Amino acid sequence: IDTKQEDLAAFERSDVTAVPAAGVIGEAMLAIVLANSIREKFGGDSLAEMKMNFENYSNFLQSY
Repeated sequence: IDTKQEDLAAFERSDVTAVPAAGVIGEAMLAIVLANSIREKFGGDSLAEMKMNFENYSNFLQSY
């Protein structure tokens, strides 16, 4: 600065937006909300019971 001579500046890439990171977080939150809703609707004591409840519900909808 004192000499006022030109010099090359360092060039560094920076991502100034959080959109890609927000997309990942949004996906994860959606998965959690959907899993909680499925557990609430078809819940049971085990995954096998949850699957059976889902299959029964699916059969009920098909006969509707």
